[in-house]
Amino acid sequence: METSKQSIGTDYTSTQWLDDIKKLTEKFQLPGVDVAALVDWQRKDMETLVEANRQTYEGVRALIERRNEILQETLAQFQAAIKDATSSDAIAKQAEAGKQGVQQVIANIRELAEMEAQSRNNAWKVVQERMQENLANLQKLLQPK
Repeated sequence: METSKQSIGTDYTSTQWLDDIKKLTEKFQLPGVDVAALVDWQRKDMETLVEANRQTYEGVRALIERRNEILQETLAQFQAAIKDATSSDAIAKQAEAGKQGVQQVIANIRELAEMEAQSRNNAWKVVQERMQENLANLQKLLQPK
């Protein structure tokens, strides 16, 4: 279920409004305003938001898939524990299975939390990099000519 940037929203229509604004402002020919640079700046901002959303989507998708795997594993273990409940040493086995189950739950929660944090960090990194680019561009614009 691989998704590409194209399928998530960086197609022509998602940034067409930027081209429309560029054409409109070029008609008025504002002196000292580099319309192409402004439009390009906004386009990059939009592409960054799309990429951050893609990163978030992929992270949530992976998190849900892993959660479902964990649920299936847990149900299989539960079914095996019920099947073994009729043996003579069932109490000892159930106690050990309970202990292992608690340890597994803690490990699973930790894994899911780490996946969520990594997903959040990936999306934030994309936005943060673009913000750094914007600050650098702004500094260049504010330099005396």
